[in-house]
Amino acid sequence: MESCIFCRIVAGALPASVVFRDAAVMAFMDIQPVTAGHTLLIPLAHRPNVADLNHATTGHLFGIARRITQALYDGLGCAGVNWFVADGEAAGQEVFHLHLHLIPRNPGDGFGLHFPPDYRQLPERKALDCAAHTISGALADTPPATND
Repeated sequence: MESCIFCRIVAGALPASVVFRDAAVMAFMDIQPVTAGHTLLIPLAHRPNVADLNHATTGHLFGIARRITQALYDGLGCAGVNWFVADGEAAGQEVFHLHLHLIPRNPGDGFGLHFPPDYRQLPERKALDCAAHTISGALADTPPATND
């Protein structure tokens, strides 16, 4: 995908500070880091969303994310790591090539998640059960990912 910035990085047409690369995934430093060490992990193949990944790539990507997370703890001495994926425009995705943000965290680093004001108000069990039923029904109609 010529217009995809991450595909251009994968192809070597744009520079990147590479942390890891193998036959399926690549990790590199975010050029607009939230905190020092902010790393992006992507599949080499252009896949816009999580649902576009096959089982093998999904498992491999998360296995490498686990290894990079440990390296962030060991190498940077951070106190925590956020994993973040924005899947779809409404979720804040700006580059439509799936990417997992691995964000090292330390107390007072200035980064955080902001929740809506009514976030602590517990919904009624009936509403939770209804949502679970709706999602379960959709899940039953969703084909499993393949190993293609």
